Amino acid sequence: MDAIQTVKALGALAHETRLSVFRMLVQAGPEGLTPGVIAETLEMPAPPLSFHLKELTQAGLIVARPEGRKIHYSANFTAMNELVGYLTENCCGGQACEVDAAGAACC
Repeated sequence: MDAIQTVKALGALAHETRLSVFRMLVQAGPEGLTPGVIAETLEMPAPPLSFHLKELTQAGLIVARPEGRKIHYSANFTAMNELVGYLTENCCGGQACEVDAAGAACC
């Protein structure tokens, strides 16, 4: 993942609703969820949810998969791991992280 993709992903996640949707989809696993389930769980009308799903999709953080008449959205775990990797690749100057007494895993 490059800097431009990272900024786009972080920008998409920098909204409370989109972060909630993304976390729900991560928890749901590869099966994903339908927009109806997401909307019901978040108690959100369909139009704003559709906007947030579009933003997350354009950032590459989620993928849409048609199944019959329904669409299932799921987290793009590859993109998620690349984002975390990009953010932590220079952690501790390339040295292995050590866990301190408080449980923090870095220098």
